Amino acid sequence: MKTLGFIGTGNMGGALARAARKRLSGDRILLANRTAEKAAALAAELGCRTADNTAVAEQADCIFLGVKPQMMADLLAEIGPILAKRQSRFVLVTMAAGLTIVRIQELAGGQYPVIRVMPNTPASIGEGMILYACGKGVTKEEESAFLDAMAGAGRFSPLPERLIDAGSAVSGCGPAFVDLFIEALADGGVACGLPRAAALEYAAQMVAGSARLVLESEQHPGALKDAVCSPGGTTIQGVRVLEEAGFRGAVMDAVIAAYEKNADLK
Repeated sequence: MKTLGFIGTGNMGGALARAARKRLSGDRILLANRTAEKAAALAAELGCRTADNTAVAEQADCIFLGVKPQMMADLLAEIGPILAKRQSRFVLVTMAAGLTIVRIQELAGGQYPVIRVMPNTPASIGEGMILYACGKGVTKEEESAFLDAMAGAGRFSPLPERLIDAGSAVSGCGPAFVDLFIEALADGGVACGLPRAAALEYAAQMVAGSARLVLESEQHPGALKDAVCSPGGTTIQGVRVLEEAGFRGAVMDAVIAAYEKNADLK
């Protein structure tokens, strides 16, 4: 894939463009956005090229469709005739929640190769958890080229498309849940007398370190939790209060609610 084109440079499109720039030269990345100034600002930051939707559809080997699900039909109706005229091969990359690969092909008007990705905001700093599924038309070489170009985004995990919505409810929506948790931890620290900046730093670094420990130790998080909870100690009392408040049940319900909303977007 010599040229990557991004239609939509919002939170997700911008995060993936930043990741691509870590691996590719700026002249190989085209940025287009409904608000041209937004694309221009990102292009200036990354040293990439600006374009419009037509130019991306005509030139890019890998076309990222970074628009909201409710805007996808209009976008593909716009660029569909351009895609139909292309002689060179290209791959569409969709990150729209709830829209299947088959639906993207229907809206685009052709059996084009499609990669469906579910990124998250940490991809902008190379710490993303990106789920992806390849349509039948995507070759192994194209999959490898895509993963190589986007390696700067973080971890990639192939997933059967039927599980993408479930995975997205955890890794895609999860950063918002974790951010809420970090904010609440910091607020608790402030209530106990900590300066807010210090409380926020302590909470954020603690969450980052705890997550890294889960990944690198390969221990079950329950075992890691038990290691912190000394008999008769302070931590177990905090855990007791969280359990009484239904903490785990509330988190599970949040994931299920996000998953069910994905189903409504189809």
